[in-house]
Amino acid sequence: MPRLLRERGLGGRDAALATELAYGTLRGLGTYDAIIAMCGDREPDPAVLDALRLGAHQLLKMRVPPHAAVGTTVDLVRLRIGTGASRFANAVLRKIASRSMEEWIPIVAPDEESDPAGHLAIAYSHPRWIVSAFRDALGGDPKETAELLAADNARPTVTLVARPGRSSLEELEGSGAEPGRYSPYAAYLPEGDPGRILAVAETRAAVQDEASQLVTLALTRVPLEGTDELWLDMCAGPGGKAGLLDAIATHGDLAGLDGRDPDAFPGGARLLAADAQYHRARLVWQTTRRAAVITADGTEPPWRPGVFDRVMLDAPCTGLGALRRRPEARWRRDPASVAELGALQRRLLAAALDAVRPGGVVAYVTCSPHLAETQVVVADALKRRGDAEQLDARAYLPEVEGLGEGPHAQFWPHRHGTDAMFIALLRRRVTPS
Repeated sequence: MPRLLRERGLGGRDAALATELAYGTLRGLGTYDAIIAMCGDREPDPAVLDALRLGAHQLLKMRVPPHAAVGTTVDLVRLRIGTGASRFANAVLRKIASRSMEEWIPIVAPDEESDPAGHLAIAYSHPRWIVSAFRDALGGDPKETAELLAADNARPTVTLVARPGRSSLEELEGSGAEPGRYSPYAAYLPEGDPGRILAVAETRAAVQDEASQLVTLALTRVPLEGTDELWLDMCAGPGGKAGLLDAIATHGDLAGLDGRDPDAFPGGARLLAADAQYHRARLVWQTTRRAAVITADGTEPPWRPGVFDRVMLDAPCTGLGALRRRPEARWRRDPASVAELGALQRRLLAAALDAVRPGGVVAYVTCSPHLAETQVVVADALKRRGDAEQLDARAYLPEVEGLGEGPHAQFWPHRHGTDAMFIALLRRRVTPS
């Protein structure tokens, strides 16, 4: 979207309107499709359906006057598709405009008592299978599931990270940002383009969700006996966690050191960052300073086993934890994606445990709360090998409450205002059990 806005020369209110139309329509797609189907006498062609979705979003979720929302959408259909299609669009949109969103939901959604998942799916515009997965991850609580789905549909705050030794919160605050809630390196940008901030343009700071920052910090906070000089980020692209790891490895966890945290890393390590895809590895190279960056498949590693002190495995996943930021992902994924990625996640976690030295620690991270991508993968790894033990990740995230019953930690949009990031910390035993 930012690239398209630049290409079209849109800025200010026009850019804000285009962004809201695009992302807002994607978030509400499931609900809008149900309402459109109720208001039409036939299934619209794909191009007409897209226009109707844009019109429905303006009518039901934006402060656009109904006559303007209907008129501009009908004009768009007439110009791009034809007069006949514009008449159909006009009839459908006028029916949509006859009720508010609150009035439409009981009409188009399944009964809440007899089909709670189906009701939530339409009411909050998520595929049914995602609703069921979220409900399972939240212990079956329908009220909290609804709160999570609502949070997924809210516009997220832009969060920045001041990479220690390279930028500071004071510098970001001077550019209009506000201190974050949890991470000592986080700042929230209420408005404006983060790319215009000098520290971000120079990759001394970056846009990074606060949960992403905290799971990275958690890996660096685990005390180790023996060497602590060589770290690995196995699936590093596009480089958010690698950028923070590289800064801490080089300069230390300066916020922890200033707070006299005995477990704060003092600096002096080197990071090897790897990604299987060249273009993603190149992004990592552009965002790090001292890290060695290579293109390598973690399941067929070029490094020797047992040589790293700390390993970050930000495993490829469905991305269901970042639906606030990537609303289209909910419509692109399906349950088959979970099974396909699960096999890869298991291979990568096994390779990560092989890569770390005895006594070293692995962070298994996913931007998904789906149990099949999180707890199940970790439990399978622990069953298959006797040289790994799980640490209580919550102990290394003392600034955050509500991370679950452990020993893993699960962030949530509705609880923490972050992506639904999962972390499990695994130590490789010196003496296998």
